[in-house]
Amino acid sequence: MRRKKAAISVILFLFAILVIGCDNNQSVNADEESNNEEEQQEQESATKKQEARVVSTTVAATEIFDALEIDLVGVPTSYKDLPSRYDGVTEVGNPMSPDMELVKSLDPTHVFSVTTLQTDLEEVFDNVKIDATFLNFQSLDNMLNEIEQIGDQFNRTEQATELITSIETRLKEVEARVEGKEAPSVLILLGVPGSYLVATEHSYIGDLVKRAGGVNVVQGEDVEYLASNTEYLQQANPDVILRAAHGMPEEVVEMFDEEFQTNDIWKHFKAVQNDRVYDLPEELFPTTGNLAVVEAMDELLKMLYEE
Repeated sequence: MRRKKAAISVILFLFAILVIGCDNNQSVNADEESNNEEEQQEQESATKKQEARVVSTTVAATEIFDALEIDLVGVPTSYKDLPSRYDGVTEVGNPMSPDMELVKSLDPTHVFSVTTLQTDLEEVFDNVKIDATFLNFQSLDNMLNEIEQIGDQFNRTEQATELITSIETRLKEVEARVEGKEAPSVLILLGVPGSYLVATEHSYIGDLVKRAGGVNVVQGEDVEYLASNTEYLQQANPDVILRAAHGMPEEVVEMFDEEFQTNDIWKHFKAVQNDRVYDLPEELFPTTGNLAVVEAMDELLKMLYEE
């Protein structure tokens, strides 16, 4: 009987060792599988990063990709100088009408434009089966949000954080200069060849004016731009008039000069009488946000406060 009990004890002991061994093996196998999954995910992430073929169709977006150290396979055609990082990269045409077949031939994984062109370009991209992303640069806050998201998307969070912090820090220094100063009323005119519009505070330049302490004479609107009504604008009688030339700057400035010289109503504007009409350099004041924002704010303060 004792031998039988001893035998049973030995069997139970061996069975317990076997069970523990199996559990340990299962645990080891689970750990190995978990490690393999993590390695696979890292490899897939690295592969995606290597395979990313990015096309930027606007100058502002291209400059941001450069600041985030992101390579491109396609860049916009522009009279403006693009970052040297993209020397020799294929040009895909004007931002407002990129060559879709050329873009498609680059076999891109990502194509970027801006929301101000979305109405005109979205269907065009869809027709050639290109899934484009439209970046919102219509205000400074929106631009900074987009920089953060691009950093996350392309594993450039460190560069994005550094860029955002740099812009925000410098802007706080610029904005501190207007504290306590009397806010000037401002009329912003956006000129394109042949015509001009009035920019509200919802436009990019309007956003900068607001940040600089200026008060837009157009209030209560939800859109970025309005048709010009000179009689209404004259009643608002702004302290400062800002003229932004877009598209063909030299031609637009000439158009503005002719308008102000031949249309007598402008002579009754306080800003004209006080010689406070300023032409905004397009490289600093485009229709969408760009990385020249701090320099633009510096120039804007000189105009608004005659620094």
